[in-house]
Amino acid sequence: MAISKSAEATPRTDPSEAEKGPRRSGAAHWIAFARTAVYSVLATSYFIIIGFAFIWIFLLPPEKMRAALKIWVLGDMWLLRVIVGQRMEVLGKENIPQGAALVAAKHQSAWETQALLPVLPKGVIILKRELLSIPLYGWYARYFGMIPVDRAAGPSALKQLAVDAKAALAEGYQIAIFPEGTRRVVGAPPDYKIGAVFLYEHLKVPMVPVALNSGVFWPRRRFVKYPGTVTMSFLPAIEPGLKRADARSRLEAAIEVETARLVALAQAAAIS
Repeated sequence: MAISKSAEATPRTDPSEAEKGPRRSGAAHWIAFARTAVYSVLATSYFIIIGFAFIWIFLLPPEKMRAALKIWVLGDMWLLRVIVGQRMEVLGKENIPQGAALVAAKHQSAWETQALLPVLPKGVIILKRELLSIPLYGWYARYFGMIPVDRAAGPSALKQLAVDAKAALAEGYQIAIFPEGTRRVVGAPPDYKIGAVFLYEHLKVPMVPVALNSGVFWPRRRFVKYPGTVTMSFLPAIEPGLKRADARSRLEAAIEVETARLVALAQAAAIS
C-alpha cells in the first residue's frame, strides 16, 4: 500500500539526504537548529540530573514508581514545547487501552519512543537490546520492564519476545511495538515486519494501531527539530482472533491512511 502523494515530502535528488527526512529551507531551518542546540544541552542535563536524583527508586517496586518515569518524559516534552516550539496532540483518546493490550505504532522519529509512555496507563516499549547498555537509560529501561529484543537472533528472538510479552501482559501492561522495526522517513513506502502480527497471534489480545506525523517535526537522522504540533492518533482496536494476514492488512491500512492524513496536514501548516 503506497502513501498518498499529498503526504510525500518535497522531492530530493540526493539519496543520503532522502534517508534523513525532510529539511526546511532558509532562516526557518537555522532558527530551528539554534533552538534545537539549546534544547539538546538542557535535555541532556535534565536527564542526567533526574536519572541520579531518582536512583533511590531501584529499592522500590517498579509498579509503585511509574510516576517517576512520567515526570522525566513530561519534563522533556515541556522543554521541547518551550524551547523548540514543539507541542503534542493526542487524537482518539477513547481508543487508548486501559488494560492489557498490544499497541502498534508508526515509527518516524525518537519522539514516539518517549511520548507513548505518559499516554499509556501502564505502557512498556519493545526496544533494541543494545539500548540497555546505555548508562542510566538502560538501567531505568530494565527497571520499568521495557522489553528488549535481539534483532540479530532471528526466529529465536521472536520466541523469547513472546515469552517476555506474555509475562508483561499478565501484569496488566500495554505493550508498545513499532511494526516496521525502525524509523521510516516521511513519505517512504511502508515496510511492516512480522513482529507485531506474530505477537498479536500469540498473545490473543486487542491490537491498537497508532498513527503519527512526528517525522515532519523531528526528522529521522537529523539533529534539528522543528516547531509545530506533533499529532499521535489512537485508532480503533483490531479484535483478537483474526488470521495473521488479515490482521496485518488491517493494521497497515489503518496506520498508513491516518499517518498520510496527519503528515499532509502538518506539511500544509508548515508552509502556510
